[in-house]
Amino acid sequence: MKIIVDADACPVKSEIVALAKQHDIQVVMVSDLSHVIEDGYSQVITVDQGAESVDIAIFNMITLNDIVVTQDYGVATMVLGKGAKAINQNGFVYSNDNIDELLFARHISAKQRKSGHKTKGPSKRKKVDNQRFSEELGKMLR
Repeated sequence: MKIIVDADACPVKSEIVALAKQHDIQVVMVSDLSHVIEDGYSQVITVDQGAESVDIAIFNMITLNDIVVTQDYGVATMVLGKGAKAINQNGFVYSNDNIDELLFARHISAKQRKSGHKTKGPSKRKKVDNQRFSEELGKMLR
């Protein structure tokens, strides 16, 4: 088992590393060339800038029982399809029971934006979001 992080916009990298150290688990941070990640613990994989380059790199390295941290529903879908686990940066655990509904909601929002409707963005990040993430990731690691 390893933790693979869609690291470009991940706000909980330090929480991931802290938990991984406690459980002696490998962390792989995947980002594109526009980001520099140096935490002294993680293996860092840097890929070319491209629309899906990080997603493809993550997909290619997933193995059974890995944990992937991502906010991308598409990546989460691929992760679940390979028998791995997926969690977002707020501690929401993706599953086969909830991913279809999430993808459908994303599709509806995209259609609304395309037709000129304004959709609500994510709410401002709070300290409780980091705590919830750490609790859920901790459960997954036990």
